[in-house]
Amino acid sequence: MLRSFQSAFRIPELRSKILFTLGILVVYRIGGQVPIPGIDRIALQEFFAGADRTLFSMYDMFVGGAFTRATVFALGIMPYISASIILQLLTVVWPYLERLSKEGELGRRKITQYTRYATILLCVVQASAIAIFLERQTGIAGGLNLVYEPGWVFRFMTVLTLTTGTAFIMWLGEQITERGIGQGISIIITAGIVAAAPAGVQRLFADLMAGRVGLPQVAVLILLTVVAIMGTVFITLSVRRIPVQYAKRVVGRKVFGGQTTHIPLRVNIAGMIPIIFAVTLMQFPGIVFGFLRGLMPDSSWINGVQVWFGPTRPLYYIVYSSLIIGFTYFYTAVQINPVDMADNLRKHGGFIPGVRPGKRTAEYINNILTRITLPGAVFLAAIAVIPMIFQQWLKIGTMIQGASLLIVVGVALDTMNQIESYLTTRHYDGFLREGRMRGRRG
Repeated sequence: MLRSFQSAFRIPELRSKILFTLGILVVYRIGGQVPIPGIDRIALQEFFAGADRTLFSMYDMFVGGAFTRATVFALGIMPYISASIILQLLTVVWPYLERLSKEGELGRRKITQYTRYATILLCVVQASAIAIFLERQTGIAGGLNLVYEPGWVFRFMTVLTLTTGTAFIMWLGEQITERGIGQGISIIITAGIVAAAPAGVQRLFADLMAGRVGLPQVAVLILLTVVAIMGTVFITLSVRRIPVQYAKRVVGRKVFGGQTTHIPLRVNIAGMIPIIFAVTLMQFPGIVFGFLRGLMPDSSWINGVQVWFGPTRPLYYIVYSSLIIGFTYFYTAVQINPVDMADNLRKHGGFIPGVRPGKRTAEYINNILTRITLPGAVFLAAIAVIPMIFQQWLKIGTMIQGASLLIVVGVALDTMNQIESYLTTRHYDGFLREGRMRGRRG
């Protein structure tokens, strides 16, 4: 593998792409250290040191710790991802967007532009909520206030700063996709997760030295991490291949078709999108209960509901898992249309052996898609929830994030595939000497 990386830097085009991507990531990490103006840094550290880290850790993971540091990149790229998901869902129910999605490159540019507008709108809403939330944190560490001068000026500056930061991150991700290596948005999320990993390891080591965590607990944590990585690789590369036969066609003196190929259907078609969307939805109850508790601090039913819907309660796990499984099926249905696939096969003279073209082919593909989506959906829910349960059972202070492993491994495999494509076209050995990276047949 080291030889493959050395070969990658021998190709001028690939070398420039890799260096450009690394440069963009450096800019992203520098921006993640610039604080929001008007906030007391000492009060901020005291507040998050005493707050329930579980409530913020999932969102903070995707932004590389920028949320708990209250930097200009505190919102991260999450508003853009949420806007993209919303636009994809609206494509199914809104005929205008559905028509745009079928108009090729011009239609995709229009949808991308609408996604940017929706991102700015979401940023304004979320940044306003964050500004109000920060203003209400008073009496910290013996009387400190989190915000020096609360008011409309602070709210306006916070909304402007956070919205601009997310727009800048969105631009950085697009630059990586166009001029770098890998998918820009995924690379940025992965960079944030990897950057936060050393702090988690440091906290775990400090807990071990202080006696708050024992060696058996650390061993179980390491074993769980290895199993999660192996399962992620297995599910990510698992593919169900549907055989397709093309009939021979004679055009003049030439014979076209007659070959046998296959349709690859991945077990985890939705990727990390269901987890990200579920995380976004699971933030809303905490925000709503927080506002209600600020308005009615003596209300017992609000405190009771908030406790039962806390991140360590069974109800939270059930709702979180249900959202992931349900959205995996929904997103898979949005991404793949069996009717369109059957029509395309019939137009090009292809058919599945033993299955009649047309409606029967669409039903056959849909049945296979439904069956293979179930293990992928259950795996996504398991890798998101089981580490949280183990954390509570083992009483480990460091938050175990199965979702982060899924994202990092998935992005790493995708980036390795892109680099390997460059290497093989230039007659270099890939990462696997026996051949290209292949999905597991189902």
